[in-house]
Amino acid sequence: MGATFSQFFPPSPILTEANLSSQQGKVFIVTGGSSGIGYELCRILYEAGGTVYLAGRSESNATDAIQRIKEIALSSRTPGELRFLHVALDDLSTIKPAVEKFTAAESRLDVLFNNAGVSCPPKGSVSTQGHELQLATNCLGPYLLTQLLLPTLRKTARDSPPATVRVIWTSSIAVDFGAPKNGLDIARISDPPSSQQENYAISKAGNWFLASQLASQAADDGILSVTANPGNLKSNLTRHLPRVVTILAYPLLYQPVYGAYTELWAGISSELSMKDGGNYIVPWGRVHPNPRPDLVAALVDEEDDGTGVARAFAQWCERQTVAFA
Repeated sequence: MGATFSQFFPPSPILTEANLSSQQGKVFIVTGGSSGIGYELCRILYEAGGTVYLAGRSESNATDAIQRIKEIALSSRTPGELRFLHVALDDLSTIKPAVEKFTAAESRLDVLFNNAGVSCPPKGSVSTQGHELQLATNCLGPYLLTQLLLPTLRKTARDSPPATVRVIWTSSIAVDFGAPKNGLDIARISDPPSSQQENYAISKAGNWFLASQLASQAADDGILSVTANPGNLKSNLTRHLPRVVTILAYPLLYQPVYGAYTELWAGISSELSMKDGGNYIVPWGRVHPNPRPDLVAALVDEEDDGTGVARAFAQWCERQTVAFA
């Protein structure tokens, strides 16, 4: 209970724009960078000198965000570069062209922030390929994007210290509170529940599962993969929730920049090492001290006395996306 309570009332952030070292020479991709957490994360990394690809579906929104960031950039630092990368995570056909555009321009990728997501859209919402929208946007799109960028991540990791090249998957406190037993029922993954809140929690558990599986897949390459609950925030992610819910929750919500601090710590902090692969990060930058036992068991394969749900989910994601790779 204490670990869950502390996610609502976290200690002060450890890593912010105030003490972030120079990121010159490093390249980042931040999905959902036009608003909320992603916007603040792009701003912080740009101000620190990084080359930041703001990835999203709307070029006009991205152009506006880039202009605003440049106007308010800290004058005391040497800023980096901000570039738009078009990708719609709910349409798998847009992902390979985005990766091809990125790799034509860049030879390295230091951190991929799978930040974008959708929460509780209208019931029956589906992706371009017909998948439940939250599962598609929060899991399938990021899975394919990550797999297609893995060669560039591996190339970067060969010339970088272990665990400095990273992939960050965005989860939620909904995993602790709302995910069903074992995170999801793989036998029913193509037949989603009627509750959009449950579908959201399933997708966020899925993010943790994908982080864990990538951690195993890329461990020998020195690539660190973790998931992070950014925190309870005032952002566009709550736009589909009933108004009464957002009003009641408002006193417990923080400004989006705090969520960016969580992801920044997950993506940059030297406190993390390869042994943290697959770990769950909580606000505003700590390893979850007491995750649910059934979810921990889901990360472990059956032959190692776990339930194997994470591996089964990653294999399902591979089957759904292989035609677009």
